[in-house]
Amino acid sequence: MVEPISPPLLEINEVEVEITAIRAQGAGGQNVNKVSSAIHLRFDISASSLPEDVKERLLGLRDSRITKDGVLVIKAQQHRTQEMNRLDAFSRLHELANSVALPPKTRRATKPSYGSKQRLRVAKSQRSETKALRARVNE
Repeated sequence: MVEPISPPLLEINEVEVEITAIRAQGAGGQNVNKVSSAIHLRFDISASSLPEDVKERLLGLRDSRITKDGVLVIKAQQHRTQEMNRLDAFSRLHELANSVALPPKTRRATKPSYGSKQRLRVAKSQRSETKALRARVNE
């Protein structure tokens, strides 16, 4: 059995990513008001070292996390610790970048087969006959 080819893993340099610790939203008691455990990750796509075609596909995504200026903003606040949220934000960044790493397959135009054309004709004639039988009977 042949295994499917996985997309190439893109390397994203940590120097190109701006990380800010912010306070998490939501319930959490006193701790949520004191500790900045959420992570705000900003990644400038156009200024990154990614290949040009990958940059174009990333910027072409209709994703609300990408600003008009081409900056990807990821907010991670799922976990209780800052380090876990940082890892979560980086994994989401890598996941998004790797989703567009491979170019989309080119679509090849195909024609309907002879058999499918024949089946379509038979189905159309049967439908036509059924509808003709529903009509009023002329005397």
